[in-house]
Amino acid sequence: MSKHTLSVLVENKPGILARVAGLFARRGFNIDSLAVGETEHPEVSRMTIVVNADSSPLEQVTKQLNKLVHVLKIVELDQSVAVQRELLLVKVRADRALRSQVLETVNLFRARVVDVAPDTLTIEATGTPDKLDALLRDLEPFGIKEMVQSGQVAIGRGSRSITTGPALRAA
Repeated sequence: MSKHTLSVLVENKPGILARVAGLFARRGFNIDSLAVGETEHPEVSRMTIVVNADSSPLEQVTKQLNKLVHVLKIVELDQSVAVQRELLLVKVRADRALRSQVLETVNLFRARVVDVAPDTLTIEATGTPDKLDALLRDLEPFGIKEMVQSGQVAIGRGSRSITTGPALRAA
């Protein structure tokens, strides 16, 4: 099995997220990451779905997704031709004695502090899952109090866009 990143353009309608997720669940796929948001066209949303699956069963699910009424387009994004990022917010123990060490780690990963309290720092970082995992490993000794991580978002490299074409103009 290998990880696959699907960029799915759908009409921005109620219930489509549940229908897409349900299709994956009925086929026995666990969705590793799911992020949904409007595109530059308010009537179109983009779902970025990361699944761990073999290629041929995933192809069957993709064909079934294409049959859903509100699905406009599906593209599998290979890591070499896509920019992929996640967002991490993490609250770390950082009293006065440890604060400079925590800030050094934050700077090393090009993250930034978004909230300061007397005994904690809240850090925002974006990047690949590997980068965020490495940041968390380095922050762990200080004491992670709380964290939240977004699903992965991805977009193809270069000037081509999947949000243009006749299928989307009709949406």
